[in-house]
Amino acid sequence: MEERVKELSRYRFETSLENLEDARLMYENGRYKNALNRAYYSIFHAIRSVNALKGFDSSKHSGVIAFFNQNYIKDEIFPKGLSKIITQASNNREKADYLDFFIASSEEAKKQIERAEEFSNAIKHYLVEQGILQ
Repeated sequence: MEERVKELSRYRFETSLENLEDARLMYENGRYKNALNRAYYSIFHAIRSVNALKGFDSSKHSGVIAFFNQNYIKDEIFPKGLSKIITQASNNREKADYLDFFIASSEEAKKQIERAEEFSNAIKHYLVEQGILQ
């Protein structure tokens, strides 16, 4: 595998980890809508880190997610439960970002962060196996 591809994958995963940390900070400061948003983006950039290994990216979130589901979930490289995490996170982020008067709860923000952590751990394990991370 090309070193550039590995670097891109690592960079995207690091971005994912930064977003996860931002989600935790937002949660700790009572900014639950922002926590939902950052937790989603943690998942999204983790997906992009894996998709980079097959040379894929898309300007649309739906394209990034569909490629991951088709090439990694359907092929059972990752468990189907991760697809559910993506869907939940995406739905929560869309409500938090676009619905007027949406109130994000502490409980839902906490769950979303926990799901993002689970997702991140699965991706990290895979990237270690692939020799991308140590």
